[in-house]
Amino acid sequence: MPDFDVKGQQKQGLSPKGTVPVFVIPSGPINPAAKRDMALKHAKGEIIAFIDDDAYPEPDWLKNAVINFSDPGVAAVGGPAVTPDSDSLTQKASGAVYASFLVGGNYTYRYIPGKRMEVDDFPSCNFIVRKSVMLELGGFNTSFWPGEDTKLCLDITKVLNKKIIYDPKVLVYHHRRTLFGAHLKQIASYGLHRGYFAKRFPQTSLRLPYFLPSFLVLFVAAGAFLSIFSIQLGALYGFTLSLYLLLVFIFSFSRDLSLTPLVFLGIISTHFIYGIYFLKGLLLNKLKEEK
Repeated sequence: MPDFDVKGQQKQGLSPKGTVPVFVIPSGPINPAAKRDMALKHAKGEIIAFIDDDAYPEPDWLKNAVINFSDPGVAAVGGPAVTPDSDSLTQKASGAVYASFLVGGNYTYRYIPGKRMEVDDFPSCNFIVRKSVMLELGGFNTSFWPGEDTKLCLDITKVLNKKIIYDPKVLVYHHRRTLFGAHLKQIASYGLHRGYFAKRFPQTSLRLPYFLPSFLVLFVAAGAFLSIFSIQLGALYGFTLSLYLLLVFIFSFSRDLSLTPLVFLGIISTHFIYGIYFLKGLLLNKLKEEK
């Protein structure tokens, strides 16, 4: 692989056999969607591959992805973003929270390999798409972050009526943010945008699973208040909360016992932070990131 200077210009020398040249294009302080739209203008291939700067792929990542494009109706391909074994304990705990059914729900295939299927919404940390599709849509063409991938997938599936395929063999490893601070900050952002998108892009965001953490928040707040006025309601409230905590503990249990208490607290805090910020997004008239 040849060397390049910071301006993205190739330095002297030839590429070793079997490698391809890599260009670095400085973007300055702009959001990820704008960076990707900038890269689109320079890309010369037929397929555009997006991956986050804190992720790295399996060796056959692109080879496995390209197979799916033999179907002309497939516009894009995504795959799981797995927590690497090299991550720290608190990073692994964050990954386990995301991969838990109580948090990921029917979307746990985004974090652990699942079955190959067609999807209509997928994160851009592991997303491969036809250049012709990106050009037809005008790129991401949004200032949303996170959420730029939700808008792109919506345009692919609902505007162009093309398919997005999830393939478990198109795998990358994604370093997680540490539990609790950085993880919960990310969760707050996800919740805020998804709550807003439930109104703005209801085709893929107005779905019951996204509302469940907010229902939990409202139940806990209302139940605590009503319990003051009724012993029976207080007993029912306490019993229901105990069942919830038991369920969380069951889904938190890990062979690595050091992870179990972190995942237990991580699931609970994720539910509440996501639920609160989802409600906030639902009540917003407009997000500042929107053009």
